[in-house]
Amino acid sequence: MTRSAPSPPGARLAAVLRELKSRTRLSLAQLADATTFSKSSWQRYLNGGSLPPRSAVVELCRLAGEPADHPLALLDIARTDRTSHDPEPATTESPAPPVLPGSPAAEGTGSPPETPPPATAPTDTTAGGTAPTAPAPADTAPAHPSPSPHRRTTVLTALASLLALALGALVLLHLPPPHREQARPAPTPAASTTGPLCRHRSCQGKDPLTTRCGAGPQTLAEHETATGAWVQIRYNPVCGASWARMWGAALGDRVEFRAGGTDGRVHGARVTNRTEADTYVHTLMSVVDLRTSLQACFVPAAGGPKECFGAVAGVTAAGTAP
Repeated sequence: MTRSAPSPPGARLAAVLRELKSRTRLSLAQLADATTFSKSSWQRYLNGGSLPPRSAVVELCRLAGEPADHPLALLDIARTDRTSHDPEPATTESPAPPVLPGSPAAEGTGSPPETPPPATAPTDTTAGGTAPTAPAPADTAPAHPSPSPHRRTTVLTALASLLALALGALVLLHLPPPHREQARPAPTPAASTTGPLCRHRSCQGKDPLTTRCGAGPQTLAEHETATGAWVQIRYNPVCGASWARMWGAALGDRVEFRAGGTDGRVHGARVTNRTEADTYVHTLMSVVDLRTSLQACFVPAAGGPKECFGAVAGVTAAGTAP
């Protein structure tokens, strides 16, 4: 099935990737040689034919000498938009069995046709009106039939199988005992290359994207501002850290995040360019414990009141612990 034109987030991502490629001054063939992806794959990613994997975006940003956080953010938005608009797959039904001519289904009735009774031959009588006695059949079956060739073959096959099993058992009994090998220690598992790169205290003040804490976090609360921007409070229990992110904002808009009440440190992020306005900005992380109070605030660049809302670490917007 051919995918239709890319969604607006997918088209913006393709435009950003093309700009990054132009900065590398590499052709498609050279780009394929410098990365782990083929020339045809890059052609699809750059024209919006398909969404690239995160590793492809990271490799292209590395070659262009640019940070990967905003292209990765646009990739996340494009994937979310594609998932929300993809139709559900059609249910595959088993084909109905063919209807044979003359069958009950072809006649529209569920009962089989009745079999007519056999015709009765007329009985001849003698001149005196008495029916002649029927002669006994000449080919009467013997009382003890001899076994059929098929039965004899089955018996011989069974005997051969039993003989083979007996020979196999004798061979196994006379085999020498196997040498016991000394148990080898289990290999030490290699360090995982996936998952977050920090835990709890080591995540304090770190970027959620570069530390992989932004992969699959929980959204504890979200708020739509008066200007149409959206702000979310995010939390990753594996990292033990929380942060805020904002999208749909205008240039100069700011988001602030605080954990632990008024004594907590404030992390902020501001929309400084068109790319950030098209994707989203996020604050640095704060290390939190379960039930820590969290607060995010939206500060519009055009002026107006600050809009704040709160959440509790480990408790989702529905009010239940994940």
